[in-house]
Amino acid sequence: MDILTNVNFNCRVSSVLNKEVKQYGKQFMFDAKEETSWTSDEGRPQWITVSFDEPQNISGFSFQFQGGFAGLKSELIMFSADGAEIHQEPFYPEDINSPQLFQVQDAAREKACSKIKFIFESSTDFFGRIIVYNLQLLS
Repeated sequence: MDILTNVNFNCRVSSVLNKEVKQYGKQFMFDAKEETSWTSDEGRPQWITVSFDEPQNISGFSFQFQGGFAGLKSELIMFSADGAEIHQEPFYPEDINSPQLFQVQDAAREKACSKIKFIFESSTDFFGRIIVYNLQLLS
């Protein structure tokens, strides 16, 4: 179950293509529409942060990228309410259009986090762009 449908959160991203927020902004990762997406601008790394009003336990997450614009070498970092890093792990998306599910390591599932950050150190796109149609965080 996507916890983002039931909690208050704030999202920030590294960039938006040509700064066209109304067409490619971060809000489109959460609208459940197949035709909208967040599209980053060029450059590496790209990142997404999600901050919660109340700490959350995260068991996994799901990304749906556009093929050709997926993250390659990627990293998840979880932070406590005081801003301390409580967990870090790599993940490796495939260059496909389908949703991809990733489980958080067992040790991290018991730790409530107030912020989660996804860093895409590289991309399947030559220019470093990332396109995300859907992002879900699972409890």
